Amino acid sequence: MIGRRYVVTGQVQGVGFRMFTERVARHEGLTGWVANRDDGGVDVMAEGEAGALERFERRLRVGPPMARVAAVERADLPATGQWRGFEAR
Repeated sequence: MIGRRYVVTGQVQGVGFRMFTERVARHEGLTGWVANRDDGGVDVMAEGEAGALERFERRLRVGPPMARVAAVERADLPATGQWRGFEAR
């Protein structure tokens, strides 16, 4: 298990990005959360298997149909195991 924090920028608010992220994360069996940022981006914290996180990141870089992802910053973190599921905040 590993942890990753993502900051997604572009046209990612008001386009269903958080619901999309929640759905993809649950499909991949990840735990964590997604939340809008004050600067118009989206914060994502996710934990799970390395392969699942790689597939998840590929989907984040595309986003839902109405989104226009400009960039995805990633930071690897130690997994904490503190989340039981994945939620949009």
